Amino acid sequence: MVHLIDRRVQGKNKSAPNRERFLRRYKGQIKEAVARAVKGRSITDIESGERISIPVKDVNEPTFGHARGGVWETVQPGNQEYLKGDQIQRPKGGGGSGKGQAGNSDEISEDEFVFQLSREEFMNYFFEDLELPNMVKTQLAATTEFKSQRAGYKTSGTTSSLHVLRSLRGALGRRIAVGGKSARRLKDAELEMAALMEQSPDMSDPKVIALKHEIHHLRTRLLAIPFIDPFDLRYSNRIKVPKPSSQAVMFCVLDVSGSMDEQKKDTAKRFFILLYLFLTRAYDKIEVVFIRHHTAASEVDENEFFHSRESGGTIVSSALNLLTKIIKERYPGADWNAYVAQASDGDNWDNDSVTCRQLLINSIMPLVQYYAYVEITEGDPQNLWEEYTQVLDHHANFAMQKIQAPADIYPVFRELFKKQPK
Repeated sequence: MVHLIDRRVQGKNKSAPNRERFLRRYKGQIKEAVARAVKGRSITDIESGERISIPVKDVNEPTFGHARGGVWETVQPGNQEYLKGDQIQRPKGGGGSGKGQAGNSDEISEDEFVFQLSREEFMNYFFEDLELPNMVKTQLAATTEFKSQRAGYKTSGTTSSLHVLRSLRGALGRRIAVGGKSARRLKDAELEMAALMEQSPDMSDPKVIALKHEIHHLRTRLLAIPFIDPFDLRYSNRIKVPKPSSQAVMFCVLDVSGSMDEQKKDTAKRFFILLYLFLTRAYDKIEVVFIRHHTAASEVDENEFFHSRESGGTIVSSALNLLTKIIKERYPGADWNAYVAQASDGDNWDNDSVTCRQLLINSIMPLVQYYAYVEITEGDPQNLWEEYTQVLDHHANFAMQKIQAPADIYPVFRELFKKQPK
């Protein structure tokens, strides 16, 4: 019989199985509540939990009760207002101490059912139907790679894995432990024999005869100890451990030129923050590369990507050239799934926009699994958008969306990374 003990930490008077059952049962209402909660909070706070409220009518369960039935006579305390036979209306409410105004409805309402979603539960519901498109690649195995490493010694194994030095060291220790007492006594007996022979070399002396028998017995006992025993054999133990490897790489390309004002940059940063949270949560094996550009492009770390104030003109092709170089040098197509997300206001030199289109069609798109372009603009499409629309005709793994206000970040994000039909 196997006993399973649930050691998960849970609060007082709370049951983890009951909570999981509750979340499954009211999944639809919880997802709607999460969507409402997301609209009113900052993206930087997306990882915290949330207080979710569900109407009581949605969580009520049918109950069975026993009616009193029959005819009952009761005695009530007397008063000066009512007489026998008077119809008394039901009270409309208690005399609470709240500051709100009284309602004019006779209906009795109940507060909504409110409970706290943990950070993990909140993120599960938010990212439930999102994924990186085209994640599986024929050249890349989905299984985890392992590497072999030493893990001490074991008492059984093949002849080829026998560790000779460790086995001899164990055999020596065993012989010392088993024959140590006899070896010390043999040494003392030989010294006694030498002393007796110096005093009286008479071999018929009973003491000499007794010492000779004892020495012979001790030497026989020591010789009987095997030089090496199967117990002493030690074999090298090697185990397989997961080899750290990334199955996908995500490039975040951000335009920080002078035409990108603080509001646009903030919107782009919010989009990338959300994307970064999604990637690091949804996939364990993924690397993220940050590229920011104005007239020149550079690869930066996460902190500089989101907080650096460097700005300048606009040459988008500089970022695409750097992107192509990094992919070819560090992320070969046979071993990596490459994804690119680019955010810009679309304002670029006309000639450079044509160069960007050619780079995408001829160089970048064959190397990546998915390319998502987000244009942050409040007016008409810019020249970069017009050139990028031609990429759609050549590559189905290219997508583009517009963000006009921070409120568009979530729907655009979900549209770009929604689960693909099987």
